[in-house]
Amino acid sequence: MLQVWALEGIPEIVPGDDLVEVMTAARGDALQDGDIVVVTSKIVSKAEGRIVAAVDREEAITAETVRVVATRESAPGRRTRIVQNRLGIVSAAAGVDASNTPEGTILLLPVDPDESARAIAAGLRSRLGVEVGVIITDTLGRAWREGQTDAAIGAGGVHVFEDLRGTTDAEARPLVVTMPCVADEIAAAADLVKGKAARLPVAVVRGRPDLVGPLDLPGARSIVRPLDRDMFRLGTDEAYAEGFDAGFDVGRGSVSAR
Repeated sequence: MLQVWALEGIPEIVPGDDLVEVMTAARGDALQDGDIVVVTSKIVSKAEGRIVAAVDREEAITAETVRVVATRESAPGRRTRIVQNRLGIVSAAAGVDASNTPEGTILLLPVDPDESARAIAAGLRSRLGVEVGVIITDTLGRAWREGQTDAAIGAGGVHVFEDLRGTTDAEARPLVVTMPCVADEIAAAADLVKGKAARLPVAVVRGRPDLVGPLDLPGARSIVRPLDRDMFRLGTDEAYAEGFDAGFDVGRGSVSAR
């Protein structure tokens, strides 16, 4: 049976806070072997001091961006940028966030969410003597679907995929490509009890000890699809413009070759 509950008693996090100590104090002694601790990236960013002035938001987005996927005018004088950030994640505004932050500030994502997750997992294992895994989450939109859901952006001591390839389904047919991203599924399940306005940034998922393992397991970075296998790497308008420009250059080249 799967159990999911929020870890109560987490105070407002400020730069320099020890998240392992904070979680241990918040009934962390209730953790057991095989539990997965799901942590909202905001408190990791706060503890790591990833805070900048809100007036620098557009500059911060640009600095965190390595590739623009799509840009749209969302309101007069206001634009929305879907970009790939330095972590490889495609999201709105490169993950730069103004919600649940001190007035006049914004948060950047952790520098290395996988390393942060491994450090928290290692600290909890050492402090409590139980083998737990850690997933760090962020809220992401989904292509072709309205709304948002939490997804894993960092993982420590957790199998992020459940590889079913080579097994069979209920009709004994071979499974060739089936590989559920269980880290994202756990992240979404945990968000049901954390909530965005409840100030409950940490949840515990119990019932899948098979997903907990060594700290050197591949992290959430392995979830990001490489560009050479991404069939949707650009927005529609951007892909059209890129194709048009490529066709124009080829045509111009053929003319000049005559």
